[in-house]
Amino acid sequence: MDNLNAELKKEKISRSNWMLGIFLLIIVFIIYYLFGVPYRLNEVTIHVTSSESLAKISNELKEKEVIRYPFIFKALVSTFSGDKYIPSGDYLFKKNESLLGVSWQISRGRHGVAPIRVTLREGITNKEMAQLIANKIPSFDKDLFLNDERSKEGYLFPDTYFFFPMSTTDEILNEISLNFKKRITPINQEVKSSDKSLSDIIIMASILEKEANGKDDGAIISGILWKRIKLGMLLQVDAAPLTYKESGLPNSPISNPGLLSISYAIHLQESPYLFYLHDSSGQVHFAKTFSEHRSNIARYLK
Repeated sequence: MDNLNAELKKEKISRSNWMLGIFLLIIVFIIYYLFGVPYRLNEVTIHVTSSESLAKISNELKEKEVIRYPFIFKALVSTFSGDKYIPSGDYLFKKNESLLGVSWQISRGRHGVAPIRVTLREGITNKEMAQLIANKIPSFDKDLFLNDERSKEGYLFPDTYFFFPMSTTDEILNEISLNFKKRITPINQEVKSSDKSLSDIIIMASILEKEANGKDDGAIISGILWKRIKLGMLLQVDAAPLTYKESGLPNSPISNPGLLSISYAIHLQESPYLFYLHDSSGQVHFAKTFSEHRSNIARYLK
């Protein structure tokens, strides 16, 4: 009986040791797979677009030796983020980053790369916009930007944007053009309630960006220019030289207007004036007749 108990005890200890060994082996595998660091001499930066799949991203990370096991990476990212969505942008991975760290970083949108601030002022033209962005974003292609069907003068919204160094031209153009739709949506009813088309409003707003000098004169100048069109007069605005020869609005916007100028184009201010000019200090001077306008020219534009 004692021998039997001894044997059972010995077997129990053996089984316990075997289970402990399996447990330790599992721990080793977990540590190896999750915390093991691929051998890389340099940091790696990748760019993720909004349309890229998790599978494609994991394959790129494997090719660049950021991770070893794509299937574990995908499982971890899905677990951390709750789905397979990854915030777009540049991601910088340090050379000693583990699979667990990489998965956490990318699932949480922790880029490790500072976005570049790009401010596009109101009244900027498409060509000026393309040059400004090209000066700041190395990956930007000016010709591709300007020749894209989305690159319509007047419909690329001036604003402050934040792009990554590796942002694609398509992403940049898409964000700027979609921003126009986003900003114009709240005033769609105002456009519909006016007696003007959106295209005419944008054209007029693009002129006002150059002709109006501030909040004090924008609505009045808008009223003057719409009145000239109604009377069949030439617009004769310096911002669009063609209007000295042809009546009506230009065929297309001359720049990309901001919301304030768009608002002026919709909500014009009626006045008895037909003429205006700005002196050297930016002060506006209105006139009811051409004779009064000539007097203002002589007085303020010496």
